Parts: sequence; structure tokens; C-alpha cells
Amino acid sequence: MANIIYLLIYQPLFNLLIFFYNTVSFTDLGIAVILMTLLIKGALYPLGIKSARSQKEMEEIQPEVKKIQEKFKDDKEKQARETMELYKKRKINPFSGFVTLLIQFPILISLFQIFKRGLESEEMKHLYSFINTPEVIDYTFLGIIDLSSPNIIFAILAAVGQYFQMKVTMGKKREEKEEKNKNTAKAIQSQMIYFLPGFTFVILLSLPSVVGLYWIITVAFSLFQQYIIQKEKNGRDKKNS
Repeated sequence: MANIIYLLIYQPLFNLLIFFYNTVSFTDLGIAVILMTLLIKGALYPLGIKSARSQKEMEEIQPEVKKIQEKFKDDKEKQARETMELYKKRKINPFSGFVTLLIQFPILISLFQIFKRGLESEEMKHLYSFINTPEVIDYTFLGIIDLSSPNIIFAILAAVGQYFQMKVTMGKKREEKEEKNKNTAKAIQSQMIYFLPGFTFVILLSLPSVVGLYWIITVAFSLFQQYIIQKEKNGRDKKNS
């Protein structure tokens, strides 16, 4: 399994990064990382947008799911069957988010390994024969930021971006009052909105800032994706009103 991930993900990503560094990034590692990240996110965009739409639609049908749960509260099997029928009727795949995560996970691990190992001369053994080996990799981004060291500004930007991404993903609070037994879940959700950005900040303070740069671009792309979904939803709401 490790060899498959290496051949199909790690090595191609490593070569892509060096290719961008050698050609269109003006030998700026930061620009190469940005270009590589945008290419990866662009390739995964159809899958990501489908998953985001499915998640949004699942939020919208929650009142119907709640009715099914109340109607068949004593028959869990019937409850599950009716819920799946509702998903089928609305053409929603409840597992699309999991599939997207499953696909992205090996990519994230591979990128982390690339940045963790660094881009020293001994790592150039992973290059394909048609990719030129750079004499040395300059870790300076825009001539200012050393991407080989942690950077507090990048850590802050990544954490703030993560916060807004979670706010958008979790959606606005419903106007209607929720039952008391749901208050605990809501409280946990609210804590996660603050915990994960805080965790991101702490982690990035101990990692090379090249990881923070990748994180920032990834979060920015995800926010753009959520903006597209929200715009589509607003357009549908306008049509239906």
C-alpha cells in the first residue's frame, strides 16, 4: 500500500513541485507551492463541489429527516429505510463527504511528507528522469519569508481562514428554537469552531511555514467553493420565490 501511494501520489506531487519551481515560479518555492496547491484543488474541484452541494442539501432537508425520526422513533430499521428513501428521492449521497475525504487524505499525507523531509539534494532521487534537478532550493518566499522555518503570520492567517471555513461549512444557526436535548450537540459544535482553528495555529507554529502556506491556499480555495455553493442556493431561492 505504501509503495502504491508513493508511486501514484507522493512521487508525482514531488515532481510537480520541482517542475513548477524550475519553470513558471521564477525559482520561488512559495509560488511553486501555490501553483501546485491550486492545480490539486482544481483537479479535485468537481468532486469537492459535488460533496459541498450534497452537504448543503442535507442541511436543507433536516426538517424532513426529523419528521421521519419522530414518526418511526420506535422502529430504527424503518427510520433508516425511510431516511435513505428521502436521500434517494432528493438525489443526495450522504457518503459523498466521506469519499472526498478518503481521496484527499493520501494527498495531504504525501504533501506533509514532502514538506517534512525537505527538498535537500538527497531527496532529488525521487525525481523523474525528464525533470531537471535544481542545484539548490531557495526556501525564501518573495525574497522575504523563510519557508523552512515556522512563521507566526502564516499560522494566524491559516487559523483565521480555518475559523471562517468552519463557520460557513456549519451554516448559520437556525432561527427556530431547538429542543433542549440538542443544546449539548450545539455547544460541542460551537466549541469545535474555536478549537480546530486554535489547534491549527499551535500545530503550524511548530512546522515549516511552507505547510502554513499550503494550508492558507487550501482554506482560501475551500471558502471560494463554499461561496459558489451559496450563490447557487441564493439563485434557486430567488427562482422559487
